[in-house]
Amino acid sequence: MAWWHNNQLRLIQNNLREIDADLDVDLLISQLKQFDANVLMLNAGGIFAFYPSKLEHHYVTPYLKKDLLREAIDKAHANGMRFIARFDFSKTHESLFADKPEWYYRTKEGKEVNYHGIVHTCINGGYQQEHSLKIIEEVLDSYAVDGIFFNMFGYQTKDYSGNDYGLCYCDNCKRRFRAMYGTGLPENRDPNNEVYQQYKKFQSITTKEILDSVHEMVKRKNPEIALCTYHTHQVDIVRNESNTALHRPHPVWQYSASENVKSIEDGWDDKLISNCCINAIDLTYRFTGVSANEVQIRLYESIASGSGLDFCIIGIFDGYPDQENITAAQEVYRFHKENEKYFGSLGSMADVALIKPDSLDRANPQEYFGWFKMLKEQHIQFDVVPQGRLSAKLEQLKGVQAVIVPGIRNMDNAQLAALKELQHSSGVRIMATGHALTGDERNREMLYELFQAKYRETITDTIPAYLETSDKEVFRSFPARDWVIVGEGFSKMSFEGDQKTLLPFVLPSTFGPPERAYGHQRSSEYGVGVSRERGAYLPWEAGTLYYRYGYEDHKRVLTDLLHYMLDGRYAVTTDAPQAVELFYNKIDDSKHMLQLLNLTGFNGVTYSDPIAVAGIQIVVGHGQAGKNCKAYSLMRQKYVPTCSNQEGITLVVETLELYDAIVLEFSE
Repeated sequence: MAWWHNNQLRLIQNNLREIDADLDVDLLISQLKQFDANVLMLNAGGIFAFYPSKLEHHYVTPYLKKDLLREAIDKAHANGMRFIARFDFSKTHESLFADKPEWYYRTKEGKEVNYHGIVHTCINGGYQQEHSLKIIEEVLDSYAVDGIFFNMFGYQTKDYSGNDYGLCYCDNCKRRFRAMYGTGLPENRDPNNEVYQQYKKFQSITTKEILDSVHEMVKRKNPEIALCTYHTHQVDIVRNESNTALHRPHPVWQYSASENVKSIEDGWDDKLISNCCINAIDLTYRFTGVSANEVQIRLYESIASGSGLDFCIIGIFDGYPDQENITAAQEVYRFHKENEKYFGSLGSMADVALIKPDSLDRANPQEYFGWFKMLKEQHIQFDVVPQGRLSAKLEQLKGVQAVIVPGIRNMDNAQLAALKELQHSSGVRIMATGHALTGDERNREMLYELFQAKYRETITDTIPAYLETSDKEVFRSFPARDWVIVGEGFSKMSFEGDQKTLLPFVLPSTFGPPERAYGHQRSSEYGVGVSRERGAYLPWEAGTLYYRYGYEDHKRVLTDLLHYMLDGRYAVTTDAPQAVELFYNKIDDSKHMLQLLNLTGFNGVTYSDPIAVAGIQIVVGHGQAGKNCKAYSLMRQKYVPTCSNQEGITLVVETLELYDAIVLEFSE
């Protein structure tokens, strides 16, 4: 079995500056031991070589006074750590540009991008197509690396200051695109333009071709070397990041690590996800860290969602100006080391599967993120399955009660067939929202097959329109509120068959002046068609509204519908506040794990110390009723009292500070 397959990575990346080329490796190793790290990632080559490369077009940093790469690998191995070599082929030192100008990215005007002496390359140029492989081969032939990682892989169009130079118009891109599609490159990024749609496919094909080449060469030399980058094709370890940026629009996404990990962990059985906690608050401010509370939340979310640990700083630890976050990260790493036997192979106990749109630029990502947030806050256990993995995960999806399709207007034939089989053959309810399956004729045909709903048109003149929650049997969370806002888009549907039509559409009327705020009338349109056996279709964007504005109304509408369809039967229920993130997984047939993460310190913008939560009651169902159960807290190192009744196993967490992990051991 390959060294990474146990999924218990405790990875530290020191993102070296060229001035760090003479670093004290013994000191670094001693600092890594304070993390209980078992994987070290350091720079090897690309923009700068951190070893004495013999290749003509591989710029060796002038600060290199020794073979740093060899010393770091040897000493990491001597101390029981694996070593991943980091490469960045997206740019080179400017000295290479004069000799090989055909390797580089070009704007539409034919200009290169030179950022403080570092010039952008192109994925279709000779540097990335051929010379990068020579660099990798030189490292693999000379050094005993355990893995290789590529930074900024793919089509890069921005510099480090965030300036976007647009598509690459180098001769290589022009030639390859014309050969594949018989036309010139698109003029802009208009998503409705047919040529740009072809260009997106072109990007995907050419990116995968390079990964194929790298994979073939690396695995031919040594199949025990792990490939890692920010892509899922032909890699062993998928890298992702939890990071922040000062100009990133709100809302702040508090589930960054959970979502990053789940969307890979739940979607692939043959890949690991390593979610890097970026300490810096921004690319432009690399030496100031985010809150220590945010660092720990990211790291605990990573292991709780099924990953290992991954933490990165710029430069070296010696003299790094944020020692507070170093200490915070070390606490989580130490906990993982002490309890690693329980992590790395957590099985799903999901009631629901949430489909993640493959192309978030074409779908509505906010509908998906709104659903993710709702399910987390309601403590409903769910898997995340990327849209493109729907067919591959079909058998596992047959084990959930419901599949949610959030705002995905177009699915391919295999994906549509998977939804049909899940509903018709396996009894899984399908719940679709946000104008899902309305994109083309084939999708609209499936919309009717799944929901007996015919799409007519989408209207955007919906201010101020409402939906009426008049059926209090279904909408049990609305005993004293009858209207909810519908947002900016509503699709008119013809619901047929025996399903319930609920949420009557209340037509817009005047809202000002106050004296004229009246005249709303109920229309013949409805905001949902629902069947307890088949599922529900909502032709409006409840998830988007919740993600953007956070009104409880929209979460209640969706989770009330889920409760109605599933008859309130969930793997785990709790009275924990919604600011407690709850994870419930299987370790093996006789052991399960409950994990709780206290997010009460997050106020929507700031991460501060959490407020301790006392007396959290949790009921674990799914066939555990009548069994004996021992519950042991790994964090508090004590047993948790339990009792068994007809509903399942009940336990009470006396006090939750930030995090707890409770192992449940069942016996007859």
